[in-house]
Amino acid sequence: MTDATNDPGSAPIVTWSKAEPDRQGTPLLLMLHGYGADEADLFSLAPTLPEEFTVASLRGPERAGPGYCWFPLRADVSYAVENVTSATEAVTAWLDTVRGQHSSVTLLGFSQGMCMATSLARHRPHDFAAVVGLSGFVVDAGTQGEGFFHDAELAAARLPVFWGRDQADPVIPAEAVDYTATWLRTHSKLTKILYTGIWHGINAQEMAHVKEFLSLTVLQR
Repeated sequence: MTDATNDPGSAPIVTWSKAEPDRQGTPLLLMLHGYGADEADLFSLAPTLPEEFTVASLRGPERAGPGYCWFPLRADVSYAVENVTSATEAVTAWLDTVRGQHSSVTLLGFSQGMCMATSLARHRPHDFAAVVGLSGFVVDAGTQGEGFFHDAELAAARLPVFWGRDQADPVIPAEAVDYTATWLRTHSKLTKILYTGIWHGINAQEMAHVKEFLSLTVLQR
């Protein structure tokens, strides 16, 4: 069962895999789509994930091409780290309204959604059971992220992170990939898998690995 809701104010549109009475006490998996997509994009993957999870897929707050985004692209003149932190604060505020129903919260983000997922974990290092990042990156916030991102706490927490990508991904810049690889090695308990032929995408093999990762790190811990 799915439903879409749009609470008043700044709350995002959310598509759920379970009806509200069936969510109580379940682990929550929050999906965060990529630039120019919407909440339906990743939600189609929900049947490939462990059935114990309640899946919630959010829509980004800003229009971008045929869909939505969480913040402007880095090449956009309107981009600033503050765009990332503002989007992170908004999703955190929404999560705080629902997390009490669930036994844990795990994040899954694709492309720009991986940036959001890792930003949420950096902002609230102890709030999440695991992070799944697909064909994405971690934002290089520099000194602008000080006070908002608690990277030292996150590194100490050893949060399990799955990072899947294709080395031939034509979308994520090489410098962003290099920064992400270094950052994840020093700030998480990293599972990194490379795939061939998925480019900037996702395939069945990767989702089988994600399912196994979630089972081992969240359901069996």
